[in-house]
Parts: sequence; C-alpha cells; structure tokens
Amino acid sequence: MGKRSIATRWFVNSFAVVAIILAIMDVVLFFMLKSYYYGAVGRFLQSEANIISGVLTRYYESFGVFDPNEMRRSIEEFDKKNKMELMAINAAGEVALTSSGFSPLKNYDMPDYRLARESSGGVGEYVGYFNGEEKYMAVTVALPQAQNSVYSAIRMVTSLEKVDSQIYAVTLLIGALSIAMLLLLLFLGLYFIRSIVSPLRQIGNTARRFAGGDFSVRISQTKNDDEIGELSRVFNDMADELESAEEIKNDFISSVSHELRTPLTAIKGWGETVLELKDGETVEKGMKVIIAETERLTEMVEELLDFSRMQSGRFSLRMTDTDLIAGLTDAVTVYTERAGKEGISLVFARAADEPVFVSADGNRIRQVFINVIDNAVKYGKKGGTVVVDAVADEKNVVVSVKDDGCGISRADLPKVKMRFFKANHTRRGSGIGLAVANEIVLMHSGRLDIESEIGVGTTVKITLPILRKKSEEVAV
Repeated sequence: MGKRSIATRWFVNSFAVVAIILAIMDVVLFFMLKSYYYGAVGRFLQSEANIISGVLTRYYESFGVFDPNEMRRSIEEFDKKNKMELMAINAAGEVALTSSGFSPLKNYDMPDYRLARESSGGVGEYVGYFNGEEKYMAVTVALPQAQNSVYSAIRMVTSLEKVDSQIYAVTLLIGALSIAMLLLLLFLGLYFIRSIVSPLRQIGNTARRFAGGDFSVRISQTKNDDEIGELSRVFNDMADELESAEEIKNDFISSVSHELRTPLTAIKGWGETVLELKDGETVEKGMKVIIAETERLTEMVEELLDFSRMQSGRFSLRMTDTDLIAGLTDAVTVYTERAGKEGISLVFARAADEPVFVSADGNRIRQVFINVIDNAVKYGKKGGTVVVDAVADEKNVVVSVKDDGCGISRADLPKVKMRFFKANHTRRGSGIGLAVANEIVLMHSGRLDIESEIGVGTTVKITLPILRKKSEEVAV
C-alpha cells in the first residue's frame, strides 16, 4: 500500500466529512423551505376561499335563500385575481365561473376537488403542472349543501413559479455560502497542514542525514512557539550532542591509538635492544621499561573493559563493609613514588584519623581513588602539590583530591565526566577513566563533584554514605 500523507488523511477524515454534512444540510434545508413556503401558500389560498365561503354563508343567513348573482359578483369582483384565480364549481363537479373569465375544458382534472368532497373537513389541496409545464397549487373548500344546490365548492388556484424561484434562490445562496465555507476550510486546512508537514519533512530529511553520519545540518523551524518548534529545538540539541559525541569519539580513537602505540613502541624497541645487546644492565633497564609500559597497557585495557561492562549492563559490585580510609591510604601510597618522579608532592592531610566504614566494593572504590589521584598528578603543576583529604560527618564521608595544575575551562567542566572526553589532549590517558569512576561512585549511592578554575587548579570531591564509625566497630 502506498503511504498516505497527512494532507490526504485530513482531506478524507475531516474535509470530506464536513463537505458531506454541508451537502446533507443543504438538501434538508431545501425541503424544509419548500414545505414552509408551500404550506404558507396553501394556508393563504384556503383563507381566501374561506372568506368567499363566509360571505356567501352570511348572505344565506340574512336572506334565507342563496342568490347565484351574489356568487357571480364575488368572483368577478375578486381583488386578487392578478395573483390567483378564483373558481366556482357547480353541483356536477365542473368549473362554472372563474375570476379570469376563461372556463377550463370539460375534462379538466381537479384532484383537490375530489379530496375536498372526500375529506371530513371539506378542504382539498393539490400541487401539479399546467400541461406539464407551469407548476401550480389549488385549494378547494366545499360549500354546505344545505345552503346551495347550484354550487358545491370554491376553488383557489395560483402559480408556484415565483415561490419556487424564491426557494431556489435561498437554496443557491446557502449552497454558495457552504461552498465558500468549504473553500475557506480547504485553504486554512492546507495552510495549517503545510505549516506542519514542511518542518516535519525537514526533520525527516535531517534525521536521514544524521543516520548517514552528517551532524552538521540543523533545522531552521526553531522560532515557532509551538510543539513543532519545540521538536525542532530538541532535534537541534540532539544534533549538537551527537556532533559533540562524534567529535569526542574520534578524539578518543585517536587518543587511544596514540596511547597504545607509545607503550607498544617502547616494548618493541626495548625488546629488540635486549636481544641484540644482551648486556646485564641494559637488560635490567629494558625489562623495567617493558614491565612499566605493560602495566600502562593493562590499566588502559581494564578501563576499556570496565566501560564495556557498564555499557552492556554486566558491571557488578561485590559489596562488603569496607574501611574507606584504609583504601584511600593504599591509593596514596601507590602514587606517592610516581608523583615524586613527576616532581609533584603528594600530601595526605587526613582529617579523619579513625576508620570510616562504608558499604562498598573495596577494589572498585580503590580504583576510583587511583583514577582521581592519577588525574591530579597527570594534570598537576611541576613542583606543585596534590592534597588528598577525607572528612566524615554523621551521614557522609567526603574524599577530596586537590591539585594546583592547569585547571579546566568552564566550557569543558560539564563534559569531563562524559565518556571519551579529554579536556587536555597533550596529556596521556584514554578519556574514559573519570567516566568509569563517576559510574562506580553513582552505583555506590554517592556523588562525584568537580570544581576547577583555569590556571588555579582542580578539586575532585567524592561523597559516599557512611555505614559505621570506629566506636561502632569496637562495639561490634
């Protein structure tokens, strides 16, 4: 089946239904007008016939006898003969007198006369055509037989041509108004649909370009203060995020490739040197380099594996009662020597001297501390200081790692916890370590906050809920 556009569905479901309803209303209105006007004409003819009948009845009541001359005079002096024709029908059922002076043919058919004779009310009405052409209405009112033995009924006849013309004129006017309403509805509907379809078509084309990997295009329908404008703005925001993510991904691939190539090159170079020289001192030095670079590769691969597990939902924690201070002390100890080699002083200004227990995966929390301290040493200033601190209250423990390095710009600060993002591409690292650390902290119902200023330094704060303190530990 071919696809149906919004305009087609609107036309079928709305416009066509309205058009059918208006057409039915026009037909119904035509018959209502016809019934109303024909009824009014019939009542008027009957009223005129009753007037003539009333005059004859009053004459009979006054003189006790019916005068045929009075009937003739009433018909000849009928003042509305230019609008209708007055007829006197004799006892034989034939037209004896007419206000026009012309007598119909002998076989002249008068269905209204028969209806009047058969009706209990003595009134008959008929609508027909003269010789199949001119439309007319006839109303016959029977005369009381006790009053008259010569004439049996009074008959009024009038043409309906002007009435029909009036009915058709009103119907055509209403039909023209209905058509005008339909045209206006069609114009406004198409304009409204176009205002929806056009941006939707643009959104669809833009989405197809997004699917093809082109994130540079944007939707221009963002000034509309409606749902379409909101959708366009959301789409453009999504495009910004996708473009940023694509750029970060490309930077990540380039960074990881460089990070992998450097240790591999060192390992290969030193391996070849060891094989060629076979000198004890050189072998020892080479093996230390190979081991160090292998550790770098191992850390990087572990970060990538952790990130992959998080993305697939296979990352799990082994929660136990863990002494946070002990884990933090181990991490500081591991990095003290490395920081010294970088010319940076690593200071553990522990404010919480007693053990602080949290419900955590000890290895994962230690991984977080190592990652944050590693970043502080990596981005710290040569000859500077990295300060690690831990402060506990009744509910939480806050571990802070502060450096006096290059800092992070305000524009990059909201992105540093995003996967693949690196604020400084001149420093080593894959760009996912902090993202992994943030996920681990969140899985522990904690929070990782970063405060930074260009040229001043960066402070990372890790907040975790406390399980119990030293006094409680002793009681246990």
